[in-house]
Amino acid sequence: MSTTPLPGIGVQYDLTTRERRHLSVIAHRDGTRTVNVYRSDDPDACAHSLHLTGPESASLIDALMPAHHSPNVLHTTDLGLVAERIEVSVQSYWNGRVLGETRIRTETGASIVAVLRRAEAIPSPTPDFRLAGGDTLIVIGTREGVAAAAAILGRD
Repeated sequence: MSTTPLPGIGVQYDLTTRERRHLSVIAHRDGTRTVNVYRSDDPDACAHSLHLTGPESASLIDALMPAHHSPNVLHTTDLGLVAERIEVSVQSYWNGRVLGETRIRTETGASIVAVLRRAEAIPSPTPDFRLAGGDTLIVIGTREGVAAAAAILGRD
């Protein structure tokens, strides 16, 4: 896949499939997407173009992901590790408590590697870091460990 910046428009991603079909997606700055399928006999000639809204793009992305996909999953590796976003709700038991009290690493083997709070990212939060409702925790571990961490953090 290749990436081409389109000044004032967004970014174009080009892909040639195994069947030698040329596809491109233009990610517009306004969040919309244009999907282009090029002719097989002329890879520079567009055969079909489809403009998608932001929500339509999200639905297409979800449909293209494996069945186990969660919108919170950031990445899956061949090692069986996942990184997931887990939000702490305002009603959460953990709102106002320190991170160490969750015992996430001890109980699940998963690690909280960052906290996103408003427009700020706090990398490697220490056990005395105080959680707040609305925080989004970036948790890395096995799928089972991250699921267990989500269950702990979901406590009301």
